[in-house]
Amino acid sequence: MSGHSKWATTKHKKAVIDAKRGKMFAKLIKNVEVAARTGGGDPAGNPTLYDAIQKAKKNSVPNDNIDRAVKRGSGLEAGGADYQTIMYEGYGPNGVALLIECLTDNRNRAATEVRTALTRNGGSFADAGSVSYLFSRKGVVIVPKAGTTEDDVMMAVLDAGAEEVNDLGEAYEVVSEPGDLIAVRSALQDAGIEYESAESSLVPSVSVPLDEEGARKIFKLIDVLEDCDDVQNVYANFDVSDEVMAAVG
Repeated sequence: MSGHSKWATTKHKKAVIDAKRGKMFAKLIKNVEVAARTGGGDPAGNPTLYDAIQKAKKNSVPNDNIDRAVKRGSGLEAGGADYQTIMYEGYGPNGVALLIECLTDNRNRAATEVRTALTRNGGSFADAGSVSYLFSRKGVVIVPKAGTTEDDVMMAVLDAGAEEVNDLGEAYEVVSEPGDLIAVRSALQDAGIEYESAESSLVPSVSVPLDEEGARKIFKLIDVLEDCDDVQNVYANFDVSDEVMAAVG
């Protein structure tokens, strides 16, 4: 799993400074709006909203945009869309399993976008249930290294319910049960350790190792999928070595 996490973290950093920045902002703002609609507009009483706001802020989304998203979601300002969460299952090249999470106000558009992205890039839709059993819902906190050791992180989160701490190169990944996510995030804050993001994620139980050619194909497919406006997250069960990652660039 660490190979996939390392790739996702590296790609995310690149997105902050390249042409995908605007698209990333839109997805982060949508997360804030949906969290406010689901659990109310007060971050103190809505941990999901709190984490969505923190992630948006850490990625330089302007405060005005975040505030308006909270108001739209909580009904204090007009213009909020009726977003639905839809999870599509699929396969990519080399039999890589994919879960494609959409937040959309138009199911037909989302399905068409996802189908087109898959079929044009060596992927295909899968029957419901044929892929999802390979993933389990987990709490995932990403902690930048920045002078923090793995022992520092481990000591801070051990009693809060963390299951494992993985070294991703430039950051640590703290994995827990979803119900322990808030406790883990709070434990890091209490210890004075900065975190980059804290969210519920889907983690694969088995992974498919990829060579350079396979990695290029799956990275391209995921890029195309994430470029779809309705696609919020793409979860995949590939793993790539540091050597392959370096070769792909």
